[in-house]
Amino acid sequence: MHEFLFAATIYLLAAVIAVPLAARLGLGSVLGYLTAGIVIGPVFGLVGAETQDLQHFAEFGVVMMLFLIGLELTPRTLWDMRHKLIGLGGLQVGLSTAAMMALSMALGLEWRPALAVGMIFALSSTAIVLQTLSEKGLMQTGGGRSAFSVLLTQDIAVIPMLALLPLLALMPTASLKDDGSISRASDHGEAVHSTMSLVEGLPGWGVTLVTLAAVAVIILAGIFLTRPLFAFIHHARLREMYTALALLIVLGIALLMTLVGLSPALGTFLAGVVLANSEFRHELESDIEPFKGLLLGLFFITVGAGIDFDVFLREPLDLIGLTLTVLLIKGVILYLLAVLFGLKGRGKWLFTLSLAQAGEFGFVLLSFSRQQNVLPAGLADRLSLVVALSMLATPLLFILYDLLSRKMGESDPHEPDMIDEQGPVIIAGIGRFGQIVNRLVQSSGFKTVVLDHDMETIRLMRQFGFKGFFGDPTRPELLHAAGLKDARVLVVALDDPSAAARLVAFARRERPDLHIIARARDRTDVFKLYQAGANDIVRETFDSSLRAGRYVLENIGLTNFEAAEAEKVFYHHDREAIRELAQVWDPNVPSAQNPAYVKRARELEKDLETALLAQLEKRQSEDD
Repeated sequence: MHEFLFAATIYLLAAVIAVPLAARLGLGSVLGYLTAGIVIGPVFGLVGAETQDLQHFAEFGVVMMLFLIGLELTPRTLWDMRHKLIGLGGLQVGLSTAAMMALSMALGLEWRPALAVGMIFALSSTAIVLQTLSEKGLMQTGGGRSAFSVLLTQDIAVIPMLALLPLLALMPTASLKDDGSISRASDHGEAVHSTMSLVEGLPGWGVTLVTLAAVAVIILAGIFLTRPLFAFIHHARLREMYTALALLIVLGIALLMTLVGLSPALGTFLAGVVLANSEFRHELESDIEPFKGLLLGLFFITVGAGIDFDVFLREPLDLIGLTLTVLLIKGVILYLLAVLFGLKGRGKWLFTLSLAQAGEFGFVLLSFSRQQNVLPAGLADRLSLVVALSMLATPLLFILYDLLSRKMGESDPHEPDMIDEQGPVIIAGIGRFGQIVNRLVQSSGFKTVVLDHDMETIRLMRQFGFKGFFGDPTRPELLHAAGLKDARVLVVALDDPSAAARLVAFARRERPDLHIIARARDRTDVFKLYQAGANDIVRETFDSSLRAGRYVLENIGLTNFEAAEAEKVFYHHDREAIRELAQVWDPNVPSAQNPAYVKRARELEKDLETALLAQLEKRQSEDD
């Protein structure tokens, strides 16, 4: 027991020291976790053999992360991504595998182990890349969404790779030397351990049917069993039961996928997509998020702690050279694909630099390759170190991206985000005014889609857990992507009055039935917005001025009720007056020189005075 407590204390202590330091230095949490692992592992030797076992456990952080990502993607959004999944992702996996295979054969490997090496290094780190993209608020950018598409394709590609690896072993009793040549002289006599499996011993068609049945079970259970399960748990009135159910869903699906030979991460991602439209989505997210964060952090620490510095110190230049070669080859392929698929500027460099490393699934393929006698133990150990070193370099590549972004400056503006969500309320502009509206609507349980043209504002929102999309809200394609066709309310809170009027006019033409609420600075803006088609208009200082006026009335003799009634009468009168004045207002003529406007304004002012006096007289008669 004390050994477990000692190891747990060491891991947690390393994390709480290294990660905040890395975050304060602007290096990101991933580099902090990796550094913590290196310090407690290879440097001081505070942890040892348990690291590999912990890594298998911590890989559930990746599984949970993909489940949460799936919750953010509706089936419709996933279908819209099909071209990037198949085209961009498929080309990346295929070209990277071929390039790394060619390099391996040039270094003396036979084609079978060379193909295995190619598949291993074709994959990138889903855990590190998605974690860093989320921290930096880059997930919704063009480069971020393209990187996510490739990572998702890679996770799917792991399945056929695992199926292909056993076919690359020349014979069950043959072994490979470290240089990749074949040794047939001895039988290693390794015991074959049976594992739990639903497809073991089945013919090919049987495996296919069982696999499809497992996928169907996940989809049908997500559609028909989620509501009864949550209703059953609700009767217990225990908060921890919701957490237990969320963990049960993730772990149960991961187990089912393992039993049919599929990737647990792929299965939980599929379940997340099925539940993306569920009313329990936010409950699941809040329950799983803490476990995902801790397990991912533990995974990164084990990667750092698992680096074998003895092997590294024996041939440091060779291993660093191989790592740089992998980064360079993959980087060139990614850059060419970014150009081919139309990524520009920052998005192109983000896509290239974020995916150049090898990934955590590389460790899985390496281990499986050794078990299947595809790669020799010595070669697998060196390749494992190259995978770890390339993952360790990923935070540095993101730092390079930040430097390139700052160097590009305003000459290369950010590409608009790819909008993958729709909701009943669209908020255009998320400054001081829009963010209060957004928080109130979301806290009341309604979904909003936020658009803003200020990238720093969007990043700041994401740091506080509020999702927003970067782009010009006046662009028709962004509004349609945000769900203008089906939205119930549009809130226009832009700083530029002319842009706000254009947006209101466009939205009114597209949706005559849409309720449009707009922000205005003064009466002139109000008139323009009413003429453009807004339903409700809020002047920036109007409500605060009304409240101040009510306080004045309360302190010069009126009761609180009388002051509130006067405020209410003034508010309703002013609202109707503004609507009527908007009918006679002419933007080409100053208001003071517009006879119709002046006449109607005077009439309405007298009406206000009459209404206020009537209200006070009514109150006095009631008191008498």
